[in-house]
Amino acid sequence: MDEIDRAILGRLRNDARVSFRDLGEAVGLSANAVAERVRRLVAAGTIRGFRADVDPRALGARLAAFVDLRLAAGTPADVFEAALRAMPGVVSASLTTGNFDYTLRVAVADEPALVALIEALRARGASETHSRIILRETVLT
Repeated sequence: MDEIDRAILGRLRNDARVSFRDLGEAVGLSANAVAERVRRLVAAGTIRGFRADVDPRALGARLAAFVDLRLAAGTPADVFEAALRAMPGVVSASLTTGNFDYTLRVAVADEPALVALIEALRARGASETHSRIILRETVLT
């Protein structure tokens, strides 16, 4: 990966919908050359995908929180992660070091929905949870 690839990645992180023409102008290449570099970055696994970053509030999820949790003894991480994928409200999950096994980012409608989500986590292998409601979030990339 060279500096041009890094510049392309930086622009795509800020706006994944930027056209190859505009991207090419920004990095000093033709649209075709940029498209080929993007294809190579995708094929190499450097770019893992393109997503729509949807504001959860637009879908009725007005409360966002981090939930730290410890897995019950004998609960395999891969089994727990598979259960998380099927749980509405779980935005992301990070396997971590320290006092907790996972930190989840969740987005739910309200406090009762957060309680229901935590109860569902416990039913699927979480032995202990600690929640922190997000008051404001600043995206830096």
